[in-house]
Amino acid sequence: MDLTMRPYRSVLYIPGSKDRALDKARSLAVDAIIFDLEDAVSPSEKPAARETLATALAQGGYGKRVKVVRINSLDTEWGEDDARAADTMDCDAVLLPKVESAAQLDALAALTDKPLWAMMETPKGMLAAAEIGAHPKLAGMVMGTNDLAKELNSRFRADRLPMLTSLGLCLLAAKATGCVIIDGVYNAFKDDAGLKAECNQGRDMGFDGKTLIHPAQVDIANAAFAPSEAEIDVARRQIAAFEEAEASGQGVAVVDGKIVENLHVATAQTILAKAEAIAAMQE
Repeated sequence: MDLTMRPYRSVLYIPGSKDRALDKARSLAVDAIIFDLEDAVSPSEKPAARETLATALAQGGYGKRVKVVRINSLDTEWGEDDARAADTMDCDAVLLPKVESAAQLDALAALTDKPLWAMMETPKGMLAAAEIGAHPKLAGMVMGTNDLAKELNSRFRADRLPMLTSLGLCLLAAKATGCVIIDGVYNAFKDDAGLKAECNQGRDMGFDGKTLIHPAQVDIANAAFAPSEAEIDVARRQIAAFEEAEASGQGVAVVDGKIVENLHVATAQTILAKAEAIAAMQE
């Protein structure tokens, strides 16, 4: 599976130890699921959670959703066993917490052949984003904004000003190498307006989607990170106008009073491809 060619509008965390949550996830309209063996599982439950999750994934029923298993850090007593277990699970990628160097990904790659994802959630991770993003087995990055805020000792702001440097560094690293990159969670799961604003900000910045902590957040994220009908309409007209201009020997076209060149056509094609991928998910 080419993980970069899939929609990632909504990426929901699910505890790997909870049978009910694992079952409910099969019916949710999410593009991807992070099955969590780390923060969502207490230390006493961690060994059993591996078995619970492996059984649920073997049973299937998750359709076209991308399935990512978040393990514990390799420097914990559970990390290596998590990695070996995830390697045998029916999942699409393994997510490593608190990645701060490519060497950590090397260590994980020695334990699994699955594509790797990296949690980006510490100052050291931000400063090493380019190195991490360039790792040959890395397929995705996930912003861990709660842990990052703790490390930065930053205050919450609706505009996320304290986070912008970190978000930008990881975005650059991911876009430079073609990795998927998912924005951090929005904690106030009953605040629809706040979630919508943060999703729109993340989409404007270039994120592929939003990590979510509650099913009630799914619809807002799906809408925010999908091309709108207006964007799809403009994309189609841009492509048609440019093709017509080329046929008449011109290098540019004009749509809605704006110049359309090759780069605009490439963006338009990306928008239409994303819309088609989302439609395929919903079938």
